[in-house]
Amino acid sequence: MEELDRFEDELIGRYGQHPVLANIGQLPDEDFAAVLLQRRFLSLAFTPAYDLAIDLLRDEEGLRIARVILREEYPDSHGMRSHREDMTADMYRLGVSREALVHTRPTRATRRAIDATFDLIADAGTHEDADLRVLTILRFWGEILVSVEYGRLWERMEPALTQDGENISRFYHPHHFHDAKRESLATADLLATSHSDRLATRVRALLGRGGEGAADAFKEVERRSLQIKVAFYDQFLPALERVGI
Repeated sequence: MEELDRFEDELIGRYGQHPVLANIGQLPDEDFAAVLLQRRFLSLAFTPAYDLAIDLLRDEEGLRIARVILREEYPDSHGMRSHREDMTADMYRLGVSREALVHTRPTRATRRAIDATFDLIADAGTHEDADLRVLTILRFWGEILVSVEYGRLWERMEPALTQDGENISRFYHPHHFHDAKRESLATADLLATSHSDRLATRVRALLGRGGEGAADAFKEVERRSLQIKVAFYDQFLPALERVGI
């Protein structure tokens, strides 16, 4: 487990240093808005991606954890806002206009990232070790890397989403906090507060019973998950070039 944690932490560190994320504070307002508007489409794809993963899972404990996480996206049945609505509310507070929200369409790179995500999950389901692969994707693609990028975005957002010393973010900061990897694969437990650490309990169990190929499968899907995320942010590299970064 220690070797896999080191491998994973290296990928996490690499993602946090993506030029767009590492220099998010240097982007002009219109380019920052473009990042948020395109990232919104990935967020809209989150719940169907989880639904697809749930269809492919056979591990009962993993299914229960995934179902709970998915249900948290829709807090209750009494009309409370979904997480996507919270995201839109945060975006408006950050200065994104409703007109921009209405008229923005996913770019080719954004569509590729969404398609690649569904392909990754679907392909994972075809393998004998499908449960390990699918749960690893949900944990790394859907939770850990999301926390990393929202942590970077928060560096730019914090002044606008703080009032009288109070954090008023309903989406970005809560997801940065609740999705983060806080424990190692070896020490995470079901009482953990972060989604990634809850999922880690099943990933660890499946790694333990998966034989020699389990670690390779884990690394493969984490590498592919990172590639999808990196390709999405690569589309904004020209914005850095325009400001001389």
